[in-house]
Amino acid sequence: MPDDVRLALRGHVRSVSGRLRRTSTHVRVLVVRAFRRAVDRWRSSMQLRVTATALAVGVAAVAVLGTYLSSSISRGLFEQRIADVERESVAFTNQVRTTVAESSATQQSELTRLLSDVPGRLQAQGSSAVDVLLMHELGTDLRLVDIASPDVLPLLTDELRRRNLALREEDPRSDVPVLQSVAIPRDGEVVPGVMVGSTVQGTALGTYEVYFLYSFEEEQETLTLIQRVLLVGAVGILVLIGVITRLVTRQTVLPVTRAATVAERLADGHLSERMPVGKGKDEMASLARSFNEMATSLQDQIRRMEELSTLQRRFVSDVSHELRTPLTTIRMASEVIHAERDDLQPGARRSAELLQDQIDRFETLLADLLEISRFDAGAAVLDAERHDLRDLVAQVVEQAMPLAERKEVAVSLHFPETDAVADIDSRRVERILRNLVVNAIEHAEERPVEITVAEDRWSVAVVVRDYGVGMTQPEVEHVFDRFWRADPARARTTGGTGLGLAIAMEDARLHAGRLEAWGRPGRGASFRLVLPRRAGLTVTEPPVPLVPPSHEPHVSTGQVPVINPSGGPSPTTIPDLPAIAGEELEVHR
Repeated sequence: MPDDVRLALRGHVRSVSGRLRRTSTHVRVLVVRAFRRAVDRWRSSMQLRVTATALAVGVAAVAVLGTYLSSSISRGLFEQRIADVERESVAFTNQVRTTVAESSATQQSELTRLLSDVPGRLQAQGSSAVDVLLMHELGTDLRLVDIASPDVLPLLTDELRRRNLALREEDPRSDVPVLQSVAIPRDGEVVPGVMVGSTVQGTALGTYEVYFLYSFEEEQETLTLIQRVLLVGAVGILVLIGVITRLVTRQTVLPVTRAATVAERLADGHLSERMPVGKGKDEMASLARSFNEMATSLQDQIRRMEELSTLQRRFVSDVSHELRTPLTTIRMASEVIHAERDDLQPGARRSAELLQDQIDRFETLLADLLEISRFDAGAAVLDAERHDLRDLVAQVVEQAMPLAERKEVAVSLHFPETDAVADIDSRRVERILRNLVVNAIEHAEERPVEITVAEDRWSVAVVVRDYGVGMTQPEVEHVFDRFWRADPARARTTGGTGLGLAIAMEDARLHAGRLEAWGRPGRGASFRLVLPRRAGLTVTEPPVPLVPPSHEPHVSTGQVPVINPSGGPSPTTIPDLPAIAGEELEVHR
């Protein structure tokens, strides 16, 4: 075969095999989807499950009952027909014996002519025998007496003849027939039948074997008709079971479905939604009335809680605004005293410094309360502009460096080579980053803090990772709650209101982003902020993992900027962390 033909043939085969693989893959996908849809439909519909269960039980019951009835009827027809066959064969055998005994024939031909009239007489007497077969014994040879149909002879087996002759040798006067089932060919088909054997003693011409052939075609037709009727009845019963079950389950499931729909509407905020109540007094009507009473009670309680929450938010907002005026006056007086602290006594000088610090904390608390009030009132507005997240991170780290120097914590930055530009509110994002970085430095316990910025086509992200005290599962679950602290007794040099991470979470949601936390006791904590590049986009897969796979601090290679406070340990000389058992903990908000 030429090379070009061989190459063309090989390419054609490869193309055909590729199409077959794609077709088989497509078929598998369609089958899997259909199976999943069926499974979802099965799990989501109680009516379908009840109907299917009832039909399965009905099919099993009908199958057992039909099998029992069919076998009973078949056995009854067979036994009745066998009894009739035995009776007829015994009567006809005796008639043949009588004919032979009364005959004075001395030649075989004379006896053959005499017996040839037997089938006609049997048919005239209403016999159901299909044919009669006579075998004449002459010494050791058996030959057919020509009075039977030629199609009957192949149905006679040696086994039946041996049993027939053996029974007559034991008891020559026995009238018990010997039976054997046979298949009678007729018009290209096969019908069931039975062949009955017996013997007749001649006067001087020896012994004749007599075989009667009976057809069970009528009984088979009757049984087929009965089975067909049973099958039609079974199908009708199954259809009736399915319809009745569906109607009954519909009457039961429909109120429950309505209750579920109303419950979903209530959960969506439609507190005036109610179930329709019928005129009856049955269980479903009682369920509807009880459900409506519960919904009314919940509506009243929620309305009272909303009114109380509105009053509380208004109170916090009003108090926060009202406190700003006296706070401003107190700050002005405090600044005057703080400026003259060098002329005061040591005790008064310390009091002036403490007063200034506490006023700063008080002012921060008022600012946080006002910001929370804006979020609760829905008045928070996003002033988004295009900014590079790397610049904001660097600015926040630079502001946190004095705290890192006091805590002797090494802060390392890991930036991507490309820009991380996104439409963000720089003030709010800077506040989020400040909270995360300051918290990481405070809880690092003189261990490194790593800040990683990453980006992809759809989003930008920053991960703040420390290797300090870490968090337990309950702490991770509540870390974004308002006024919550992992350890209220823990010393905090920079103060804090317990609202920082709660405000950070609200700022992230305002950007349609995600703020997530992870922690392990003794292994540190990690926070990840993910923001979409464009307003309206949805954050799917973050561009950076929440926790590095190794759970260990990265070693700087000089390819990323590293900021080390004076006196702090270098990232390249990080002490080994103790191995502490425990499962990883993670929360997504």
